[in-house]
Amino acid sequence: MVSLAELAIGERGDIIGFTDEKLSLKLLEMGCLPGSEIMMTHQAPFGDPIAIKVSGYTLSMRKEEAATILINKK
Repeated sequence: MVSLAELAIGERGDIIGFTDEKLSLKLLEMGCLPGSEIMMTHQAPFGDPIAIKVSGYTLSMRKEEAATILINKK
């Protein structure tokens, strides 16, 4: 189990949970559901923000937010 923020570009994993209750509601509304496959697709030159592919679309977020998403790395 690792956080989404620890993935390198092109790596995938399955969402297993969240560490921030308030932020998790926002992430759930955006399609980051437990059991969904997630993939790191892009990273800004200085590492923040990042882009991920989840639920059929690309989502951009800060690394701080990505660190609250727990995944099983594939």
